[in-house]
Amino acid sequence: MRAVSVEDIKPGMILARSLVNDDMVVVLSEDTVLTKAHLTRLNMLKVQVVYIKDEFELSQNYQTAAAVFHRSNAFTKEYKAVVKTVQSIFEEAADSDTIPLDKTESVVAESLAPMAQNSGAVDYLYELNHHAEDVYNHSLRVSIMSGVIAKWMHFDPEQISEIILAGFLHDIGKTKLPTRLVNKTVESLQGEDFETYIKHTMDGHKILNTLKALPEGVKLTTMQHHERMNGTGFPFGCLGGEIHEYARIVAVADVYDNITTERVGQVKKTPFDAITFLTENLYTILDPTVCVPFLTHIKDAFLGSRVTLSTGESGIIASFPNDFAARPIVSTPGDNLINLNERPDILIMEYNPK
Repeated sequence: MRAVSVEDIKPGMILARSLVNDDMVVVLSEDTVLTKAHLTRLNMLKVQVVYIKDEFELSQNYQTAAAVFHRSNAFTKEYKAVVKTVQSIFEEAADSDTIPLDKTESVVAESLAPMAQNSGAVDYLYELNHHAEDVYNHSLRVSIMSGVIAKWMHFDPEQISEIILAGFLHDIGKTKLPTRLVNKTVESLQGEDFETYIKHTMDGHKILNTLKALPEGVKLTTMQHHERMNGTGFPFGCLGGEIHEYARIVAVADVYDNITTERVGQVKKTPFDAITFLTENLYTILDPTVCVPFLTHIKDAFLGSRVTLSTGESGIIASFPNDFAARPIVSTPGDNLINLNERPDILIMEYNPK
């Protein structure tokens, strides 16, 4: 990548880093192809310099090498291939009030379960698609992450497959939502829009309840993935013991994905913001028996990854404190160690899997 003055930007250049304002709100996302309208916006915001992809990154040789040698190539290829199938399943649900069960179970067994078993799944998901907020990509990411969590919790293979299926179908009820609400976050809605939005949980359960062969936990997950352990969730305000175990797992995967998916106009987040949220809420709204193994294993997955700090420094995730601290210790050039739990003024702005 290279830094370019806004005065020298030409339409067609591609952002190499997301652009955020002083409040850390995303103005333009990484990989945006810049247009004249974007340039006008940058000038109005008085942005002076942005990072764009250089000639080498855009060259055919680089693209070919990346395709051959990138460590997540096989995962990426499989993921992109299955997105179209996911879309067709959701479109069938929208048209017929049911799902093609054989096709859905085949996707889980042949594609999603193997991806969830991949040791690099956490990094691959973030690296691949953390800008895609549509329901198809969200459902795919939540299903794979749910399978990863189930693996970390030592469920047996049959239960892991059911949990992946539950994650895959958790938002199937959104096929009945008005288009303008489908990709909204629940926190951004109020009034009539909120009341309409929460119905997707009941609509999803209604769709799946027609299929006798589906496990009850999969059906309940569509209805309960927004329920919270302390009774503050929806649609029924269930308490911990009333929420199915699969729904508790998918809830954590869903929260993690919603936080780490970048949306223009919202505060930029990284996996470490998700870790902080889960750490702060594991004994209130979320299930600690899910959160503790998730947090323990996901922190191990981040070791050695590259990060860019709000100070402008780059570094490597060296470790996490031995206690249950949410933020890592970062090693910067010169072997300097920064414990971010002791430096709340320093934020992680970019996370780049190793």
